[in-house]
Amino acid sequence: MDFRNSVNIFDDLKWRGLINQTSDDQGLREHLGSGSRVMYCGFDPTAASLHIGNLVPLIALMRFASAGHKPLALLGGATGLIGDPSGKDKERQLASLEKVAAQTERIKAQMEKFCGDQVRVVNNLDWIGKLSAIELLRDVGKHFTVNYMLAKDSVKGRIDREESGISYTEFSYMILQAYDFYHLRETAGCTMQIGGGDQFGNITAGLELIRRKLSAEAYALTFPLITTASGAKFGKSEKGAIFLDPELTSPYAFYQYWVNADDKDVINFLKYFTLIAQAEIEELAKAVAEQPHLREAQKTLARTMTTMVHGQEETDKVVKASDFLFGKGALDQVDVKTLRAALESAPGRAYPGQNDIPELVQVLVDLGLCPSKSQARKDLAAGAISVNNSKVADGYAFPTQDFIGGELLLLRKGKKNYGVVSLG
Repeated sequence: MDFRNSVNIFDDLKWRGLINQTSDDQGLREHLGSGSRVMYCGFDPTAASLHIGNLVPLIALMRFASAGHKPLALLGGATGLIGDPSGKDKERQLASLEKVAAQTERIKAQMEKFCGDQVRVVNNLDWIGKLSAIELLRDVGKHFTVNYMLAKDSVKGRIDREESGISYTEFSYMILQAYDFYHLRETAGCTMQIGGGDQFGNITAGLELIRRKLSAEAYALTFPLITTASGAKFGKSEKGAIFLDPELTSPYAFYQYWVNADDKDVINFLKYFTLIAQAEIEELAKAVAEQPHLREAQKTLARTMTTMVHGQEETDKVVKASDFLFGKGALDQVDVKTLRAALESAPGRAYPGQNDIPELVQVLVDLGLCPSKSQARKDLAAGAISVNNSKVADGYAFPTQDFIGGELLLLRKGKKNYGVVSLG
């Protein structure tokens, strides 16, 4: 790749609002524009799955790969056993060796599926696990004064908390992360570490160790904390974090999180989370300003993110289910599993077989769609009740062909009140 004729990725990150702090703006820009560089970001396995908050650095690594660089994703198989105090107001509960190892393997599989061969995944247990206590104290700890470590925000924020404080274990976390950077600088030619804004202190500790032990250049770059325009924490829904694992967050719920983005947030989200080019994002920004009701930017964001994480086939299923729920899609194109996920919060009734289903007015009462049978009959007469997007009248008998996938059908009162009838 000819770096002299390409757009410097530093400028692209700046345009996207993805630069919070660097160790040297101009030096880093020149460094990235003058050759193929190795950089890394660390991910500790603190959960069974990555969540969408992890996507900013993970997609950033893919941006670097697209720009001709050589990114590494570092799994904290060792540091995950210790616990990072950054951003935490109290000590973490230590997870067992087995749990951390299992979560490390799950996240590694997610990363490899998500990034393909663009990003190489490494595990710091491979080198930190070989360090003896003597080596850690003599070869690493000797280069850090307690005064230097106490000045870091991750420690300073905890040191005065009498009820919790900070253990020597978490206090030592930064020197382990520094050792990661040093190790990768020496063995892989890694000259840059990226991470969230709360990681700047830990990353610069690595710069210090590299300077002292190798007298070599290295750089730090952090991303801003992502929040919504309302000030709410990004990546949270009513049910908690939005995970990449489809067993923890269904592809439908994943899609809905993005498609429901506020007009004030959607363009920033397109900049932060997608690889879509500047020109296309600027066109979508115009669409938001001129025709916000069409929600073209939100649909583009949701399709892009769901395809990136779950694949095109799953995205197609989600879009068809979503269209069907809004009265636009064909019944025979809906995937029953996706529809179940979409309707998991809707009231439902299961019956052993078709002959066990009571009359329609009773079903409407059972589902809470109507307060009484008499009101159900009035609603039916007014054309307010639909089954699978088709209006029905009193006397509807739940024929076999109406059950989607032979399993369920959708009742609706008005536009937004759903109920699900299922068999089995």
